[in-house]
Amino acid sequence: MPTLDLRRLILLLSICATLLVQGFLLYSGYQLQRRLLIEQTLETNRIYAVKLAELAEDFLYSSQQRLTYSANLLRSRLDDPAFIDAELERLRVQLDTFNSVYLVNADGRLRAFSPHDPQRIADRISAGSEEILLRREPLVSRPFITARGRLVVALAQPLFDDQGTFLGYLGGSIYLREPSVLNKLLGEHYHRDGSYLYAFSPDRHVLYHDDPHWIGQQLDESEITQAVREGRSGSLRLLSEKGEEVLAGYATVQGAGWGVVTQRPLQVTLAELKSLAWEVAGFVTPVLLVTMLVIWWLSWIISRPLRQLARSVQQPDGLLAAQEVRKVRSWYYEAAQLKRSILAGLELLNRKIGKLNLDSITDPLTGLVNRRGAQLSLEEWENDARPFAVVLMDIDHFKQVNDQFGHDAGDRTLQFLASQMRKVARASDVLCRSGGEEFMMLLPDTELEDAARVAERLRRLMEESVTTAGRPVTLSFGVAHYPQTNSFPEKVLKAADEALYRAKEQGRNRVELAPG
Repeated sequence: MPTLDLRRLILLLSICATLLVQGFLLYSGYQLQRRLLIEQTLETNRIYAVKLAELAEDFLYSSQQRLTYSANLLRSRLDDPAFIDAELERLRVQLDTFNSVYLVNADGRLRAFSPHDPQRIADRISAGSEEILLRREPLVSRPFITARGRLVVALAQPLFDDQGTFLGYLGGSIYLREPSVLNKLLGEHYHRDGSYLYAFSPDRHVLYHDDPHWIGQQLDESEITQAVREGRSGSLRLLSEKGEEVLAGYATVQGAGWGVVTQRPLQVTLAELKSLAWEVAGFVTPVLLVTMLVIWWLSWIISRPLRQLARSVQQPDGLLAAQEVRKVRSWYYEAAQLKRSILAGLELLNRKIGKLNLDSITDPLTGLVNRRGAQLSLEEWENDARPFAVVLMDIDHFKQVNDQFGHDAGDRTLQFLASQMRKVARASDVLCRSGGEEFMMLLPDTELEDAARVAERLRRLMEESVTTAGRPVTLSFGVAHYPQTNSFPEKVLKAADEALYRAKEQGRNRVELAPG
């Protein structure tokens, strides 16, 4: 006779189904979050690389301007050695931009050098002069090795007299393997979460790396070096120079042709997700155990009338047997109860997966939505042809807050701004932290002028408030409208960003509207 009764069969099938569904939901949820986390990390690294490239570009531009100013002073006083030495020393020491500053004659021979070194000046050809003497224009040189074995990159400004005769050039060197302003500029942004960055020249020589061993080495040709050569920025997944799979963002330093790459190991990125998955599993397991106990009890309840039916067919009394059969008809009701019990367990799992999805669109520091969450709202409004206004804002001189009060104070300032944004926002508005100290408000069914008033109210509120860092901070705003500014949401965001840029150019702490 068969030994597997209905109660055990129901229990076995129910447990198997529950485990399979739970495993599938956890696995699919993990895979979804894994993809979102990788995409978010790639975009974060791209934005970070672009910002570092802009910093490097600003640094090179300002350094070239300083050389131009000194060159204009020197070209009319080349017969005054004392003035030349003093100006070179001022240029090197006062601004701390270059490790060394030097003046080279038209034939490539050193005329003056700071820090002063008579042996270096004594009728020697300046290392790296060939490219500068040939082009006779302001430039950033390729990395080269000096006569004393230093790996440097040089900025040069040619000198011409009033008749256009080439007199030589004024140069400033940045030492790549020694403490320099370039190391400070890039090194202070080093991540402590496993991320790291490096910069390379147009000929693929490494200019900066957190591992000094790599400085001066030439990188192999890759998608990144080719993209930088073409002046593009972007992100991709690849094997790093260390042989590990990384998520990299890259950008070009315009003018110099340098490439800046920020990357984070994939294994480090996914470690956070794995930890979260184990945490979710820890919450779900007790609930699953309780659900299995309920299933066991329900299987006993379900099987009891069938056991009675099995006994009733042995009864000699036909009426009693009929009564027992009628009782069995309640089987369908009990089956429905079991189904609802299982669905209750699945609903709990779905809520856990829903929490994972919510976390993926929420900025953990401020509680505002992140860029992906804002994009979901924009897509929904665009599909509904719903007008909206965009208010982009940026904290003025936020780096000074971090430098003066520390990153904890900077984080509290970001949280304070988020709380002030909530004060001026409606329940239907979408508040977003788009990255770093940049924030965004999406105001549905709002005219451009009304959005500008909201921005002005928030600007005054921040200007008049003392943040948790103990000082007020100011904001710069850019405001645009869909479809008034443009009929494409992405171009509306770009217009708001350009308006924000104008606000910063015009002195910060102001609101600028996008034309349209």
